[in-house]
Amino acid sequence: MSTIELANRRDENMVLPVLALRGLVVFPGMMLQFDVGRKKSILALSKAMDENQLIFLVAQKDLGENEPKFQDLYRIGVVAKIKQVVRHPEEGVRVFVEGLYRAELESLQESEPFLLGEVLPVRTRAYRRTQRSEALIRFTQTLFEQYLQNYSRVPPDIVVGVVQKKDCGELADFIAANIMFDYEQKQRILEELSPVKRLNKLVEILQREVQVLEIESQISEKAKEQIDQNQREYFLREQMKAISYELGEDDNPQEEADEFRDRIAKLQLPELQEKKLLKECDRLAKLPYGSHEAGVIVGYLENCLELPWNTTSKEHIDLEKARKILDRDHYGLKKVKERILEILAVKKLSPDIKGQIICLVGPPGVGKTSIARSIAEAIGRKYVRVSLGGVRDESDIVGHRKTYVGAMPGRIISAIKQAGTKNPLLLLDEIDKLSHDFRGDPASALLEVLDSEQNATFYDHYIDMPFDLSDVMFITTANDYSAIPEPLADRMDVITLGSYTHEEKFQIATKHLIPKQFKKHGISSKQVRIHPAAVHALIDGYTREAGVRNLERQVAALCRKCAVKLVEDGEAKITIAAKDLEGLLGPAKFKNDDLHKTDEVGLVNGLAWTSVGGELLPIEVAVMEGTGKIELTGSLGDVMKESARTAISCIRTRASMLGIDHNFHAKYDIHIHAPEGAIPKDGPSAGTAMATAITSALCNIPIRHDVAMTGEITLLGRVLPIGGLKEKTMAAYRAGIKTVIIPSDNVPDLAEVDDVVKNSVHFLPVQKVDQVLEAALVRMPEPKPESAHTPSGILPTAAGQAAATAPQLPQ
Repeated sequence: MSTIELANRRDENMVLPVLALRGLVVFPGMMLQFDVGRKKSILALSKAMDENQLIFLVAQKDLGENEPKFQDLYRIGVVAKIKQVVRHPEEGVRVFVEGLYRAELESLQESEPFLLGEVLPVRTRAYRRTQRSEALIRFTQTLFEQYLQNYSRVPPDIVVGVVQKKDCGELADFIAANIMFDYEQKQRILEELSPVKRLNKLVEILQREVQVLEIESQISEKAKEQIDQNQREYFLREQMKAISYELGEDDNPQEEADEFRDRIAKLQLPELQEKKLLKECDRLAKLPYGSHEAGVIVGYLENCLELPWNTTSKEHIDLEKARKILDRDHYGLKKVKERILEILAVKKLSPDIKGQIICLVGPPGVGKTSIARSIAEAIGRKYVRVSLGGVRDESDIVGHRKTYVGAMPGRIISAIKQAGTKNPLLLLDEIDKLSHDFRGDPASALLEVLDSEQNATFYDHYIDMPFDLSDVMFITTANDYSAIPEPLADRMDVITLGSYTHEEKFQIATKHLIPKQFKKHGISSKQVRIHPAAVHALIDGYTREAGVRNLERQVAALCRKCAVKLVEDGEAKITIAAKDLEGLLGPAKFKNDDLHKTDEVGLVNGLAWTSVGGELLPIEVAVMEGTGKIELTGSLGDVMKESARTAISCIRTRASMLGIDHNFHAKYDIHIHAPEGAIPKDGPSAGTAMATAITSALCNIPIRHDVAMTGEITLLGRVLPIGGLKEKTMAAYRAGIKTVIIPSDNVPDLAEVDDVVKNSVHFLPVQKVDQVLEAALVRMPEPKPESAHTPSGILPTAAGQAAATAPQLPQ
């Protein structure tokens, strides 16, 4: 439609499609783009596009009305020309219109399928340009500049358009169309037909808006001054969230930091720990997305928050229940169980007692680890085991600094995290196997852990803040008490577990090992029966140990053999007797050859202590014609070699009394050998045995085969005390020894020896080597001051063969 035609129709009623606007007012000369979603509105657009592209745009009074009627619409609106219509399958229709002139809605001719109304164009009243109108225009422009000072989100082209407008009506329409007013105020300006009054109304609205904006600015300034640091950080974090969301970064450090803050608040940590962790959260929030350091901090916070800072398990100490559990899981060990019950009784009477750190010392396989597990079950604590065998780096105990690549907490903190409570029973296994090198000394790092005065503020390098270990019940195990560093051993209460006797092994096998292996291999007691004699034969012929691990392996081997037969014949009933063991397990590995059945010259039964229990240590001595050399073989250590030389010197001081040539040390070579030469041996406790064997070889007098001995010897023939008496006497008992010669100073140690050993073995305390010889030799040698005695084992030369005489073994 041309401009001339449009001007001619200004005074004529027109019938146009009506588009009701919600919260939107269109002014003449205004170019506007908006979305249309209601079905009637879309049909009205289609109708207008089919005819002359003219449509009547009018605001509705109630924004919530979806089906507006005539009374729901304002009377004054704008006739607009549709410039463009874009259809979107999901968003509806987007229309681009240009406002042409004001018009009044006279009536609605149709409400279905779209609004069709009778519209009467209205003319703007003419006015005369005067100085007053010019001043009003300038004042309005100045007022608009003040508005811009408080509201800067106005595009530059709008500012330029305001400056260029010199007509009151056009300026009022232009400003009202392009600034953020309420649609009702815009409708008031649209309905005013006088240009000067219209601009006056706009000035009133602008003045009020400028005042409101100034007040908002003042309030904002005051609020910024009053807001505290936490509120400011929260505001900034919310902004970062919004920015990250817009960038598509869902897993951003800010959100993670907020989650960690919530978790920290729920834990109710002590002030020092809470402050430290919140500081790490602040660092995390400031890091960029994908930062490597952010991953380090997240891992650190996860590890710290998983620790049981305030979580404890309820402890129930019932001595009767504890006794039943210990008896159920372990046979024998009477003194050990009594000691444990004493500790638990004290703990019940004084729950706040600290520093009870138990060290279970004994050979492998005697039940140290399982006793700790039984204690945890008896008192209702979580059980966690930490193996210290082979630990060389102190960082394994106290952790690595979190700045290192691959840093992690130490074994103690990791065990606490695994337990999930701050008062578990923590077993430090194989504490005697700790080592140290250039990386540090882990035994020294454990000093803080096992010290009740310090472990309440245990400091792990990784978590970098104190953690309370005072509620943890520590139990340590060791095979060799002497291998534990002295400062560490001083902090522990030692309970010694000795070797099992034959009867104890039999009871353990029948009550525990055999049922356990039957269940493990899917065998019932109705299908397989192991005769008691077979169990005795298995213990004697196929195992030689202080504990029962190898015995359990042999029982498992029998179960595997039986399993094959049961699979082949499901109806089979198997009974294993002693005579069947050789066919199932092969020939017996151990025979009673350690104890010779006859008395022999130069062969003595010594007793040795090892980390796996006591052992019978035969020592052989041979004397040969030579030049006085002393030969020591059998992987003997320095201390043992010195004991051999000391024994020879001691015998030289008693040569005349023993009927030995005074020059035997120069005429004969003495060879001392300890069988099983591949096994290193050391220590002074074989001194008496060596002196006895040397005397026997020089005097050609046999040594009793059912006698064993231990004790350190001096040059003057004194017998000094030794260690490990309990294990040594157990070895003598296992070997069938009838008499054990011990130093007199070791008599108090007999209280620790098992009753079955004391009932089967005779103990002979001695103070001098003469008492040892008298008890061990078949007969005492006769003093021969001028004797030309030739020791046993000498091979005389042809020239001196006739003259050489050697005493014969008694018949």
